[in-house]
This record gives sequence, structure tokens and C-alpha cells, in this order.
Amino acid sequence: MNNQLKIRGFEETDREVVWDIIHKVIASGETYVFHPDSSREKMLAYWLASDKQVYVATLENKVVGTFTLKPNQPDRGAHIANGSYMVSPDHAGKGVGTFMAKYSLEEAKRLGYLAMQFNIVIKSNENAVKLWKKVGFDIIGEIPNAFNHPKLGMTNAYIMYKSL
Repeated sequence: MNNQLKIRGFEETDREVVWDIIHKVIASGETYVFHPDSSREKMLAYWLASDKQVYVATLENKVVGTFTLKPNQPDRGAHIANGSYMVSPDHAGKGVGTFMAKYSLEEAKRLGYLAMQFNIVIKSNENAVKLWKKVGFDIIGEIPNAFNHPKLGMTNAYIMYKSL
């Protein structure tokens, strides 16, 4: 399937489908810090903020995932990228996340970043942890009680890092 997947920059016509993906992904409250009832306006303002490069993954010209790249910190920390990734639950398990991950690492390198860091990967989100380890990220820290999981309560989170 991966040969049918493509990545392109976000276009204004993607706004509704990106919101649909975000809404579905945060609905469980188990993988992102955002409250499940976060508004469309709040989430699109966050996802499409001017400090981010925004991309979509398409399968047969249908948007099935989205990710962002931005500097992890300003100024003297801007050489390390940070990213956020969401795959439509309707396309989970089809390699979309892996495809976006690999593409984003190459894109971050192309944009001049020297490394990529994730500041909060929820420890109980085993699929994400497994994916990031598979593409070469290391766990460089663990934050106690960083996430208030709706079923598990206070849950640790990882800081993950990969040199580019």
C-alpha cells in the first residue's frame, strides 16, 4: 500500500478533513493532551499555527493523516525539530503513521534540522512508542505523572529524540 501513499503540504481545502482527523483522534482522550471536547477553532488554531509546517498524507487522493513540523524551541534551540502526527482512525494499521514518520524525518533534515525531539509521548500509547523506536528514536527521559489518562489516571510520558 505504501506506494499509493503520498505526502503534500496542507492546503486550505484540507481544513475540514484535518479537523475530522483531529476530532476523531482526540475523542478517546488517551493519546493527546487535548480534552476530547476541544473546539474546532481551538484545535485548528493549534494545528495550523504560523510556526508550523503542516502536511497531509493522502491515499488515492483522500487525506488519511496529517503531521506538523516546527522548531522544538526558539532561537538557539531552533535546530531541533518537533512534530505532531495524527492518522485517521479509519486508516489505522495500514502503515500511514510509519510512512509519515519516515517522510517527516527526511523533510526535517531537508529543512536544516539536526535532530528531532518529542516532548511528550504518552507511555501507555504503545503504538506510538513502538513506531518512534522503529524509526530510530531513543527514549531520553521519562516524566512522572505527565498525562491524566481517562482510564489509567496519572500516566508517565517519554521524551524521545533522534539525531538526523
